[in-house]
Amino acid sequence: MPTPGAPTAALQKPRIGWIFTSLLLVMLLASLDQTIVGTALPTIVGELDGLEHMSWTITAYTLALTIAMPVYGKLGDLVGRKRLFLVAISLFLLGSALCGFAQGMVELVLFRGLQGLGGAGLMIMSQTIIADVVPAKDRARFMAPMGAVFGVSAVAGPLIGGWLTDSVDWRWVFWINLPLGAVALAVAALTIHLPQRRNTARIDYAGMVTLALALTGTVLVASWGGTRYAWGSATILALSAASLVLAVVFVLVERRAAEPVIPMRLFRNRTFVVTTLLGLVVGAGMMGALAYLPTYLQMSYGVDATESGLLLLPMVGALLVTSIGSGAVVTRTGRYKALPVVGTVVAAAAMLGMSTMDPGTPLWLLCVYVGVLGAGLGLFMQIIVLAVQNAVDPREIGTATSSNNLFRELGVTIGVAVLGTVFAGRLTDRLGAALPGGAVAGGHGTSSLTPELVRSLPADVAGGVVDAYADSLTPIFLWLVPMFLVGTVIALFLPEVPLASTTPMSEAEADATQHEATGETGDAGGAAQTGSGQVPAQGQHRTAGPLPPAPTRD
Repeated sequence: MPTPGAPTAALQKPRIGWIFTSLLLVMLLASLDQTIVGTALPTIVGELDGLEHMSWTITAYTLALTIAMPVYGKLGDLVGRKRLFLVAISLFLLGSALCGFAQGMVELVLFRGLQGLGGAGLMIMSQTIIADVVPAKDRARFMAPMGAVFGVSAVAGPLIGGWLTDSVDWRWVFWINLPLGAVALAVAALTIHLPQRRNTARIDYAGMVTLALALTGTVLVASWGGTRYAWGSATILALSAASLVLAVVFVLVERRAAEPVIPMRLFRNRTFVVTTLLGLVVGAGMMGALAYLPTYLQMSYGVDATESGLLLLPMVGALLVTSIGSGAVVTRTGRYKALPVVGTVVAAAAMLGMSTMDPGTPLWLLCVYVGVLGAGLGLFMQIIVLAVQNAVDPREIGTATSSNNLFRELGVTIGVAVLGTVFAGRLTDRLGAALPGGAVAGGHGTSSLTPELVRSLPADVAGGVVDAYADSLTPIFLWLVPMFLVGTVIALFLPEVPLASTTPMSEAEADATQHEATGETGDAGGAAQTGSGQVPAQGQHRTAGPLPPAPTRD
């Protein structure tokens, strides 16, 4: 019988290396698409005449991502991850191709949603597959580069998007995913071999539907409130009430489901609760800050789309350093609690600096601010995922990881929607004052302004537009300071659980070997269940009760 934690013949280091490479590749795809649209956004909404729908090009992707995450996580725990992973890559590539052919903003928003459905699988499967093959005590050094991918995409996305917009065509912002995605699909199909799971439990379709409806209603309230409809309008009040009722119904459904999408017992796990709240708060603040910064740089500083991407390079450099450094520290010491505490304070300081910016702020100082933000985020973004995975039963790693990511992405979705709504509302008012006639040369309205058009305006008119963008966005950064500081307080309550030295795969294979030696049989449907139905005490990764069946390779 193999010793728990010992590598099996199928999972020697060369195989882990290939798996890790393929996971990095697909995670880059998913994270890149959350940022690559930013620099192209002013041109896209100008050409498609859709300033009023600007925030939805980002919101549609993140909303679909949020809804699909728990579904992927739960199904992965029940039936295995590889096939779901390949389906997710295929959906993402289809959505990317269709986005490039969009002829209007409504089409683009719908296809971005399809992309998000695939992107959810890319992100969740990447985080859970690495947890299947690498023990928690060593996982930080693998997850740190995966976290750094988000930093790389935060800068590479705007940079690539800017270059394609300026030099080729904005449609290639989406089509560029196709060759990279084809490589990712081939590598994943050939190199990832994981145990298949035999599930006899009923899929929680009712939970999936009620969760999707509740999340959609919440985001619509955030997006439409104060813009399309007044906050006190019948539409917003009805949507709010419906979302609340659906959330209550979802909880009731989950309490009765045999295999709930989000088991309510997870909320009795202190590590899960703390990291989930932290991800919710920080996700809203992070993407709220980054989503509209390229637009601000193009409009207020007059830089082109490529240059606005280059100006974010200090953030990725700092994030790479602190992300890899934090992973090394956790691997060497096994301690991780201090990292999110320090990281949120550093990010709050960056937001405070960015709130002081105006069109006269030197670009080098702006680069310092974004570098400090990257350093803060790199300290803890992947550490909180590691903490969650280490604190739950290994047979629920996918469910716990996806649930944690759901609330982080919910924060992202609401943060982008609310801040985008506030930004668009303030901008519309200020542009109305800067352009009293409501139109500029060529008959273009304020909803069709592009950076190129602004640069062609008379100096006094262009100056009014620049001031309108600056006055609309920089105060929002100040509002994000207390949000990150709330994250600091939350992080102080994070338990520090000893990191496990085994993986779900090594445990399952050890169990299977034990069954063969003793003549016992496992529970064919128990791959994602514990004997008592409870999450084990934090740090304990083995439970009494039914054992998973002998794994087969997919």
